[in-house]
Order: sequence, then structure tokens, then C-alpha cells
Amino acid sequence: MEQAETVHKTALNPSYARTWKKLRRYSVLFIMMVPGLLYLFINNYLPMLGIVIAFKDINFTKGILNSDWIGFKNFEFLFKTTDAYIITRNTLLYNISFIIMNLIAAVALAILLNELKNRFLSRFYQSAVLLPYLISTVIIGYLVFALLSGDSGMMNKQILPMLGIKEISWYGETQYWPYILTIVSVWKGAGHLCVIFLAAIVGIDKEYYEAATVDGASRWQQIRSITLPLITPVITIMTLFAIGRIFYSDFGLFYQVPLDAGALSSVTNTIDTYVYRALLTLGDIGMSSAAGVYQSVVGFALVILSNYIVRKINSDNALF
Repeated sequence: MEQAETVHKTALNPSYARTWKKLRRYSVLFIMMVPGLLYLFINNYLPMLGIVIAFKDINFTKGILNSDWIGFKNFEFLFKTTDAYIITRNTLLYNISFIIMNLIAAVALAILLNELKNRFLSRFYQSAVLLPYLISTVIIGYLVFALLSGDSGMMNKQILPMLGIKEISWYGETQYWPYILTIVSVWKGAGHLCVIFLAAIVGIDKEYYEAATVDGASRWQQIRSITLPLITPVITIMTLFAIGRIFYSDFGLFYQVPLDAGALSSVTNTIDTYVYRALLTLGDIGMSSAAGVYQSVVGFALVILSNYIVRKINSDNALF
């Protein structure tokens, strides 16, 4: 009966026939998509129902749905605290510097790796630059401690004496940590971006470089006139993704690497670490949920705005 109805609709509507033909043709691919879509729904979209927690005074005896509705009072915690300016400033300035430095380092590494003609060395260096991205931040925190420890750190015991500089109390001096955290972020994250940019460079048609070589262009001229313009869309997309999380911070980087040192809180405290400490102290999940909603909404707005600006400049480089 259903087959007869399908045949009848197909005969009456040619567009329906084409749609049905495509569904049958790509049915295997649609079936393969089901596990990924199911995971995306369960992991990314279903938890969004919990957004109501940000607007309620959670009482576990009443349950989430029956808890009292308090509107935007949970959001006031972030904006009325005396540390609101510090944590917002740190989160924004650090992320801006991380975006810029990681992009520059990743593009430079990708171009250098592409210039390697030895296949073994190219694979080796790709693995070497990607390895820090796969290391736990806890381990990175202890590696930094081994380097900067006041008692046995390599900087104080070996490097600084060679330079004739007296020992520094690294975990008590705030002026050094913006640079330390930026270096650690670039060391950890540039390798991941580098692999993405390298894949984009490898996909460039070799005929462009051959034509440029015939015209007498140097390697630097080829990089500047061919490589960089052709990977600009990928660079733009990755930048937009990073801008979307500009109000988030790498919790491990700002909490584990400085070893939660109280003396460094003015330069290491961000929205995420502040909410974490407040959650441990107050146990208020409504406040922490409000912070997450605030970060997501602002990040979404920044992505839309940034993409709009990119589209006005060059629509081909826009994300959507």
C-alpha cells in the first residue's frame, strides 16, 4: 500500500520523484550519519535544557523544575563582585593574545614543515609539535614547576646563574606570568592549529608554485603571494572559532600551571577559575550555570559580529 502511494506521488510530482531518488541513492550515507547525529543531540543539544538552572534558586529537595524562579539574580554575582573587572579583563586580554600568537606560530610552523622535503623528518616534526597538545595540563603544570621552582628549578639553579641574574621567586611575582602563560599556551596549542594549516597548504595545487618558479619568484614570494592568500579562508574560520570562545579560558592553564598560587590571582584569575572557586566555596550551581550562559551568549554574538565584518570585507572567507 505504501509502495503504491509512493509511486502515485512520484507520478504526480517530478520534484518528489527526484527527492525520493536521492534518498534511495544516499540511504547508506544517511544511515552512517545516524550515530554521529545521535551523539551530537545527546552531548550538545539535550544538555541545553539545563539553561533553566541559570534562572532559578536551585533547591534539590524541590527539584530543578520546581525550584523558585529568580530571573537574572544569578547573573548579578558576576557583575556586582569587586573582582568582575579583573576576571573579565584577564579573560579577554589573555584570549586575544593567545589567538594572535597561536595563529602566527601555527602558520609559520605549517609553512616550515611544508618546506621539508624529507618525508620522515616532516612526519617526525609534525608529531613533535602536536605532542604538547595531547599532554594533560596537570603534567604541563608540573613541567613548568620543574622549570620555575624556587628550590630546584632549572631557571634559578642553572640558567639565571649563567646569565649573572639573581634567583627569582616565580610563584610570587605577578609581572612574569602574562608572558609565561602566553608561552605555555603557544607551546601547547600551536601544534594543533599547525596540522590544520598544513593540511590546507598541502591541498594547494602544485601548478601555482610551478608557474611562479618559471616566472622567477623566490620561495618567500611564493609563500606571500600563493600560500598565505590561499589558506586565508582556513585562517579566518579558525579565528572565528577562537573568537566564539573568547570569554572562556583554558581552566587547566590558569589553575594548574600557576598551581593555584594566591599571590598570582590578580594575573591568573579568569571567569572560569573564579566561578570554580566560588562554586567550591558557595556550592551555588545556579551561579555557575549563569556564568556559562553569559559566556555562550556573548561568544555567539561575537561570532555573528565577526563573521558579518568578514563577509563585508570578503564574502568568500566568511564562515556562513
